[in-house]
Amino acid sequence: MGSDPDPDAIAEFRAARELVLRNVAAACGRAGRDPSDITLVAVSKTVATPRLGAAVAAGLTLLGENRVQEAESKAPLVPGASWHLIGPLQSNKARRSVELFEVIESVDTLELARRLDRLATEAVRAPMGVFLQVNVDRDEAKSGFRPDALETALPELAALTGLRLLGLMTVGRLVSTPEEARSTFAGLRELSERLKGRFSALGGGLSMGMSNDYEVAVEEGATLIRVGRALFGARGA
Repeated sequence: MGSDPDPDAIAEFRAARELVLRNVAAACGRAGRDPSDITLVAVSKTVATPRLGAAVAAGLTLLGENRVQEAESKAPLVPGASWHLIGPLQSNKARRSVELFEVIESVDTLELARRLDRLATEAVRAPMGVFLQVNVDRDEAKSGFRPDALETALPELAALTGLRLLGLMTVGRLVSTPEEARSTFAGLRELSERLKGRFSALGGGLSMGMSNDYEVAVEEGATLIRVGRALFGARGA
């Protein structure tokens, strides 16, 4: 990266990380869960690579990006980081995503899953870890499988040997208070529990919750939380 990370930035990110982890631990205490079961994904979209170097030095080593092209430009400059794709994936960028990301959290159609299955096998990355994105609230503005459509598609999804179905992911509705997001998170957990009983290939991971509502998500069973603003500060779209 050309220079060592800024010590002040490292201290800033370490403090932000510790605050999030304290909040996670408190939420786990309320829910009777083990904090070690929760993975923090630091959402790094639009954050410049020097700041990401400091973030990694502060312990934020798992980074989540919304766009393949942005992650592709950053990855060689941020040693020590692992990368999740958390944003929508266009089919023409699927090959690059398989080569770059450790996990793709936004598999939202059967067609995309089939393509990733083939590409992961060709690239000797199989089984590629993925989450199935679910539109729990049936929101027309959101991507993802509708719950009933996912249930129909799961027999074929489970048979794709190039993919490892780590669990389910959802993007919550815009709400005015964290508590209003609870029904979405509970819905994803309940769907996961029901489908796991029928499809052993589906993992129990639940990627849900962001900066404003991750504590509620943890209370409802999240195993991954995707936190950006609480770590990196407010950013543009």
